[in-house]
Amino acid sequence: MNLDPTSLIKLNTTQVPYGKFRGVHLIDLPEPYVLWTYENQLPKGSLGQLFKELYEIKVNGLEDLVKKIGNGTNLS
Repeated sequence: MNLDPTSLIKLNTTQVPYGKFRGVHLIDLPEPYVLWTYENQLPKGSLGQLFKELYEIKVNGLEDLVKKIGNGTNLS
């Protein structure tokens, strides 16, 4: 899967608009919730696309890197 570079920022700034995790930034969602959502009830549209990318990030343990990149943090 190819990640859209602008998604890194969106994953850090987009909040869940519904449910138990309403108001939580996507990148901060617990991995079990992301896995369940990906396998069972993926949202439609752009939020669904972000969840697909978030799934790949979570299962590969890249959350910390994405947080730094998406927030514009200097990685050096």
